Amino acid sequence: MVLVESGIKVRKSNSKINKNYYGYIFTAPFIIVFLLFSFYPLIYTFYLSLTDMTIMSKTYNFVGLNNFKQLFSDDFFIKSVLNTWKIWLMNFIPQLGIAMLLAVWFMNNRLKIKFVGLWRTVYYLPNLLMPVAIAALFYNLFSRYGPVNQIAVRAGILEEAFDFFRSPGWTQSIVAFIQWWMWFGVTILYLMAGMSSISTSYYEAALVDGASSWDMFTKITLPLLKPVLIYVLVTSLAGGMQMFDIPYLLTDGRGSPNGSIMTMSVLMYMKFSSGKGFIGAGASVAVMIFIITAISASIIIRLLREKE
Repeated sequence: MVLVESGIKVRKSNSKINKNYYGYIFTAPFIIVFLLFSFYPLIYTFYLSLTDMTIMSKTYNFVGLNNFKQLFSDDFFIKSVLNTWKIWLMNFIPQLGIAMLLAVWFMNNRLKIKFVGLWRTVYYLPNLLMPVAIAALFYNLFSRYGPVNQIAVRAGILEEAFDFFRSPGWTQSIVAFIQWWMWFGVTILYLMAGMSSISTSYYEAALVDGASSWDMFTKITLPLLKPVLIYVLVTSLAGGMQMFDIPYLLTDGRGSPNGSIMTMSVLMYMKFSSGKGFIGAGASVAVMIFIITAISASIIIRLLREKE
């Protein structure tokens, strides 16, 4: 009996060990793809940033931190960093505010807003459009003889047609508006998903205690929505620091006018595509984008995480 029981125990333990392999099997495709297409390019980019490699040369030299020294002495890089942060903040602050307001309205049972699913779909649709099509659409809308100028002149708002894309402020505002228009629908979905996971018992108890709608929002919704807000902030920050397609496609591909929409990603492409194709210099910009994003994301997580 003892031998039989021990044999059963051995078989059970072996079956548990064998089942553990299923986890490795199912996660292997993701790990392999991540190592090949994410982790290796990241490490190789760090390596390239320490060289003077160009597209047109067969050999290259190890130059250490020379690319970074040149980068910090380059006014274009400092300007690209400021442009990136400015456009992202101009986009993200109203994006989060309006998305929060709409999410609260849609999730409020007392308002009884109809066709919530339809509104969510409508707000999400811009995210499905190709950036090339969006850039072409807004360029034609705000061109000198586009519909915006025609309506403004005929309505008496403007005396004559205004060239929006010669004004740095207006061009930055248009890019920020496009980014907001494309992404605030996604933010609404995230916030609504987070709000739907909050138990209604908290709100019922607050109503019994006589809490107002503002009290319930600030004392219940916002604190319990903090993990979702961290996710939205970090993902939006990562996307904002890599902003490329709309600023590149909207004007001349060099951040005109006066470099007002030259983001860090646009500058990285300019270094890569100009002259001999300075891969090392472009890689140093990519490394700085990664470092700025990582530091900023860690600060956001540290400030918003739950305190013990």
